[in-house]
Amino acid sequence: MSVLVVGSVALDTVETPAGRVTEAVGGSATYFSLAASLYGPVRLVAVVGDDFPQRGLTMLRERRVDLRGLEIVPGRTFRWVGRYGDDLNSAETLETQLNVFAQFDPKIPADFRDTPVLFLANIDPELQLRVVKEIRGARFTAMDTMNFWIASKRDVVTEVMSSVDVVLVNEAELRQYAQNRNLTAAARQVLDLGPRAVVVKKGEYGCAVYAQDGYFAVPAYPSEQVCDPTGAGDSFAGAFIGSLANSPDWSWRAIRRAVLHGSVVASFTIESFSVDRVVALQPEEVDRRLRELVSFTQIEPEWEKGLIDAHQYTAQARR
Repeated sequence: MSVLVVGSVALDTVETPAGRVTEAVGGSATYFSLAASLYGPVRLVAVVGDDFPQRGLTMLRERRVDLRGLEIVPGRTFRWVGRYGDDLNSAETLETQLNVFAQFDPKIPADFRDTPVLFLANIDPELQLRVVKEIRGARFTAMDTMNFWIASKRDVVTEVMSSVDVVLVNEAELRQYAQNRNLTAAARQVLDLGPRAVVVKKGEYGCAVYAQDGYFAVPAYPSEQVCDPTGAGDSFAGAFIGSLANSPDWSWRAIRRAVLHGSVVASFTIESFSVDRVVALQPEEVDRRLRELVSFTQIEPEWEKGLIDAHQYTAQARR
């Protein structure tokens, strides 16, 4: 099942304790598309300048990403310059050059409008809302956002949240939006707007899903090599949505399974600078690491019985 993503394609200059890259291919929609393409066809709507490298376009096409919705206009491509210190969970933004992205006006090709799964990457919520209204045939819709939009256009962010099935945010963004430091209470506030689930990204600590149907948490895969966290959250979203698009249904069970896929694909993304690792990623690698992640968290039946017996013994002793 095809996925439509509307977001940014950029050139990133990033410095981490592992090194530095200059004007590497990046952007929320790029990471998302490459991750989601592991599961099925992706349709991309974005804008770049005429300076965007051809290798970036070739890379996306080779991964089954339909670029008919990608505008190439005169001018410079969106650029982001950032730096990570020892705390790889947060980046220091040194410079943002919106360039042609400042006038981004999503143009949805006619045959993209029947795409069943829609993801609204981190862009102006007014644009997100317009796209939601334009793609009325979407059967499943999800969104991402960021602190800047929450602070400057909270009412519009609220309207978008009330129009989608799943909201993806990090811990700080959820607390900021709800003005509540308790994540459970903050998630409930978002759920009350109408989404089926709120996926809270926690970086190296994994993620949690708060839903109308329950709660689910999964740790991050314990990667031994962490090079560059840029795009990990967008790769998570791509694998999460790609897994759901490839699922026979969008049940609570499917959502929990999709979270595992998101965690695993994000763990590959951080192993290299830019999109290099996710571009080279093969489904067999995802499957192998997915099985490992499940084994790390699974309680075997005999262990579970032991835990229950211990609880019963404790209860009896207290009596």
